[in-house]
Amino acid sequence: MDLLIKNARIPDHDATVDVAVEGDRITAVESSIDAESTRTIDAGGKVLIPALIESHIHLDKAFIMDRLPNKSGTLKEAIAGTAKLKPTFTKEDVVERATAALKMLVRNGSTIMRTHAEFDKAQGFTGFETVMELKDRFKDIMDVQVVAFPQEGIFKSEGVEQMMSEAMDAGADVVGGIPYNDAPADEHIDFVFKLAEKYGKPIDFHQDFKDDADNMTIEYICDKTIADGYQGRVSVGHLTALAAVEPAERDRIIAKMAEAQISVMCLPATDLHLGARNDAYNMRRAVTPVRALRDGGVNVCLATNNIRNLFTPYGTGDLFQVAALAIPVCHLGGADDLPTVLPMMTDNAAKALGIENYGIAAGNQADMVLLDSDSIATCVIDIPERLFVIKRGRVIVETKKEIVTAF
Repeated sequence: MDLLIKNARIPDHDATVDVAVEGDRITAVESSIDAESTRTIDAGGKVLIPALIESHIHLDKAFIMDRLPNKSGTLKEAIAGTAKLKPTFTKEDVVERATAALKMLVRNGSTIMRTHAEFDKAQGFTGFETVMELKDRFKDIMDVQVVAFPQEGIFKSEGVEQMMSEAMDAGADVVGGIPYNDAPADEHIDFVFKLAEKYGKPIDFHQDFKDDADNMTIEYICDKTIADGYQGRVSVGHLTALAAVEPAERDRIIAKMAEAQISVMCLPATDLHLGARNDAYNMRRAVTPVRALRDGGVNVCLATNNIRNLFTPYGTGDLFQVAALAIPVCHLGGADDLPTVLPMMTDNAAKALGIENYGIAAGNQADMVLLDSDSIATCVIDIPERLFVIKRGRVIVETKKEIVTAF
């Protein structure tokens, strides 16, 4: 075999196991494997998890926070300021910034990603085409899904309706939408579904991103998903407005989301930064109601969204830091809640993105991360170093530790 990992702790196993890899596949997960291997890694009881999945990010907009700072910290200024900046993006500029963000993600254990890539008449396809090229360039270390994303709207932004089709023809993996930034919102949604059905692609909406529950369209999307037989192929990011809905009504909507099998990407870093800016006191958390969604049968993920731009002026590409933020904000630190957090960055995200052959089991793609943590139960709150990042059976990141004691 090509790789043998000994004495690893993996989710859903009480005792340590050995994991054997041949080529890009896991061939065995057993209590003990004695065999010749090109490389053997002794995990020493450390936690081995499937690859982290970054389910919602914008590579083309990373690292632009200093170019036109968002002084108000509002979503309105973030959208307006970024719209001014995008026409100034060159291919070389996007390559440099997106590559830096991608490498940050990989170093932190994410080797599967869904990134939204934008286009409009003002900037053309510069960002989108560059991200598509990077998808191919880095395919050995990152599996990338590219979303054709109309940030400025489809109908209110001239030419974007046609550009959406051109992006799909160019190989986009997912049809994106943003109903709250277009009019009429229902026609925006209808267009996205029609385009997705034409190309046989999944859908990913930026959805109901506001503090209050007025003019929400999530129910319309649920109805459309069920009517069109698109269950399990629609995801929504943000969905912060749902937190402002009264519990009984909220739970009714959540039940419909569960029926439609819609996945939700919670984006706490961005939503906490931009949300509740008009609250003078007792400011709201302004994030989607993760526990209610989870308990209502909705597939929930945790994701980064942005790294150091006008929407999120910080970030390291580390999903464990995103989780560390979500745990107190979303009340996920309870004894029964904490075990549900790691799947929001792994199994739940794989389900949302339609990733097959995922997880530490024989026959699956050998995408794994060895953490410097001794406990499955506490590895998320440990925010551990990534000792090894393995992509398709090949070690692509290795952290060498030097421990110095001063006592």
